[in-house]
Amino acid sequence: MPLPAPTADRELLHTRTITCEGFEREDGKWDIDGWMTDIKTYEFKNKDRGTVIPGEPIHGMGLRMTFDLELNIHDMVAVTDFSPYRICPNITPNFAKLKGLNLNKGFMRAAREIAGGTNGCVHLFDLLGPMATTAYQTIDEIRYEAFAEKEQRGEPVMPFFVNTCHAWTTDGDVLKREFPSLYTGGK
Repeated sequence: MPLPAPTADRELLHTRTITCEGFEREDGKWDIDGWMTDIKTYEFKNKDRGTVIPGEPIHGMGLRMTFDLELNIHDMVAVTDFSPYRICPNITPNFAKLKGLNLNKGFMRAAREIAGGTNGCVHLFDLLGPMATTAYQTIDEIRYEAFAEKEQRGEPVMPFFVNTCHAWTTDGDVLKREFPSLYTGGK
């Protein structure tokens, strides 16, 4: 369903596009490629780049995160193809320091300490959230099947997605159907 029609005339000035793609690798790991592009609909001057024409990216940068089934990061590569300042690409090696982190609870806080603020690039850092959720979605079926098998065997299970949204609340119909042992609602 589209957004409702705008209530006033308006002119498009800026478009930010974020794309995240999940890949299964032949070595048993996964890659998430994240890319962020910012473009303007008008020409403007930039002290480091000169004139930036409409449609030319002011930001064009990406990350590749390699991780395993336990959501441990094995590698992180950052690139900056377009930036407003010549010095922007200098910080991309700092994102490799995210290697060794785990994408579970606390990931963004830990990543912020390593590659946030002046230790990183706000635009690259902003890709980490969508990339982390893309990682979950990329291996979703594998992890879900493992949780379901444990549930069927009567083993204790607590999927990471329980209580992360209204569909997966412990007193909801989805959890009652998919993981009855975790259901806390009425009969």
